[in-house]
Amino acid sequence: MAETLQQSPLNAQHEALGATMAAFGGWSMPIQYPAANGGGVVAEHTAVRDAVGVFDVSHLGKASVTGPGAAEFVNRCLTADLGKISAGQAQYTLCCNESGGVIDDLIAYLVSDDEVFLVPNAANTAAVVAALQQAAPDGVEVTDRHRDFAVIAVQGPKSADVLEAVGLPTDLDYMAWTDASLPDGSSVRVCRTGYTGEHGYELVPEWDAAPALWEQLLSAATDLGGRAAGLGARDTLRTEMGYPLHGQDLSLEISPVQAKAGWAVGWKKPEFFGREALVAEKADGPRRALRGLRAVERGVPRAGQPVLDADGNQVGQTTSGTFSPTLGQGIALALIDTAAGVADGDELAVDVRGRKLKVEVVKPPFVASHVR
Repeated sequence: MAETLQQSPLNAQHEALGATMAAFGGWSMPIQYPAANGGGVVAEHTAVRDAVGVFDVSHLGKASVTGPGAAEFVNRCLTADLGKISAGQAQYTLCCNESGGVIDDLIAYLVSDDEVFLVPNAANTAAVVAALQQAAPDGVEVTDRHRDFAVIAVQGPKSADVLEAVGLPTDLDYMAWTDASLPDGSSVRVCRTGYTGEHGYELVPEWDAAPALWEQLLSAATDLGGRAAGLGARDTLRTEMGYPLHGQDLSLEISPVQAKAGWAVGWKKPEFFGREALVAEKADGPRRALRGLRAVERGVPRAGQPVLDADGNQVGQTTSGTFSPTLGQGIALALIDTAAGVADGDELAVDVRGRKLKVEVVKPPFVASHVR
């Protein structure tokens, strides 16, 4: 039987814009908008780098952890040290299993000592909620709120102008958030974060309030030279930044140590899911590590392709790969065997359907970050 896909509260808006829809994490989501109207992945990508793009990312999960000591409980479960931020701030963190594999990477919004709001990835929300529910002490409740809220990302150098045009606050530090009111009286959470490497915001309105807010944001963005952007551009933008995608660059088989995401681990914390395994892997050194690859000739690497050394021996495999609209080159992330002794600046090759594409090992991001 065909999979029954969940729909965003903005599904009608995407259909009206003629978006190309596809399955993503169990949801029907816009991949790109019509090239005939000036859209397409490259145009949407460029709009975010140069002006502003408005993304529907309502497929992202939402969950709340509430009750006495909820923040302390979450800190005993997830990798990052929640004690390093204050109420009104957000934190990138990981939910791991006991072997150190990554169940999901997510954003934790610290509301108070007794409340944490989580935004995991669409396909992994149920697994994150289940892991936390199983560990929760009496009095702490973990609730899946996937369909209570939408998520709209406004990303690009003119993103603050868009929010100001619709009366939303913009004076926030990176990874800080605040709650604001919409004209219908509902609340929207505004956070200075995103997945593109540009100055941007992620808005979390109530589900039914999302269509009106989307229309306002898109109108303001269009006036500023921006446009609606789909998940295709979101992928090229995040790859240029070297941001991992769960299921490709992080997974149950790819640990934070291997993915060079150890900066999101509170190593001094006495407790979090998978701590013993991750501490041991860090001490021993990972058998493979995520590296950036930039094509030095015409060609585009894709995920799941062998990476070869000068003698043609396989030393790794790509996890993500795309054409970079900003650089005009193919780029990739790849897990490279540490035993191969590969260093930044070395030349390798990616086996692209039987053709050896020459690539240079580089340290991401591939383009400059403007998130702060």
